[in-house]
Amino acid sequence: MPSKKTSNNAVKLRRQITREALRLGANLVGYAPASRWLGSELAESYWPGSIWPQAKTVIVLGVPMLLPIIESTPSINYQEMYTAANQILDQAAFRLAAWLNGLGHAAIYLPRDGYGNLDILRRKPVASFSHAIAGKYAGLGTIGASHMLLTPEYGPRVRLVSVFTSADLPGDRLVKGELCNGCGLCIRLCPAKAFTPVKKHLIANMDKDPCTARHQQLRLENRWPCGICAKVCPVGTDRKLYGRTSAQLYLRESESIDTENPTYKAWKHMRSHGSENAGKELK
Repeated sequence: MPSKKTSNNAVKLRRQITREALRLGANLVGYAPASRWLGSELAESYWPGSIWPQAKTVIVLGVPMLLPIIESTPSINYQEMYTAANQILDQAAFRLAAWLNGLGHAAIYLPRDGYGNLDILRRKPVASFSHAIAGKYAGLGTIGASHMLLTPEYGPRVRLVSVFTSADLPGDRLVKGELCNGCGLCIRLCPAKAFTPVKKHLIANMDKDPCTARHQQLRLENRWPCGICAKVCPVGTDRKLYGRTSAQLYLRESESIDTENPTYKAWKHMRSHGSENAGKELK
């Protein structure tokens, strides 16, 4: 049983870490004791303690992907936002780990993507560590039908990275219930047809090969990633902020993209510049 002084020190350190993480550019910060992976749905080799035995706490950082830019997919605009988000996460996580080391708490970070390129990802479709599961255990959200972490703030429109530390810190409460409402839009509108619903099971089966194959094509055209599943998900308070509380725009998109509707015109405009095959939709 930790002493009151030890607990108070841990709470104080956690507050310091959160302030530093926000200063470094994170918008979401969550804490998961490494013990939460014990007996989890993941094989033991993917637990924090198996990857780095000193790990006592996993700190998960997140940054949002702005909905109106995701809506332009496939476009150079989305690709550049994706790149910028990744750079912020890598910088923030590395600097936070180094900052913790300076305070005398051993820390490392795991990069937000665990693959060298899409060819490798297609052959080896599993990363060494799941930031989505880490986000779930850190109280940031729940896993949706699309296998992505859904957060109350941004739904699945968030990028994540994880910092492991030897500091023993209080964990965040897990989100109660499921944020995914089972609407099936991510399954229905996936252009790669990568998802298959599972009866009486929220999370769909996912065939990662056609998903990655689509990304390979979009990457060659400089208008990746795909992001349709993130775009259409109804979860997230960001939808209200941007006035996107209905899915009808997405359901009618393929038949309405050439209409005078200003939303579709804006999407088409962004898609028609800056990349190979700009303006041409992949079927």
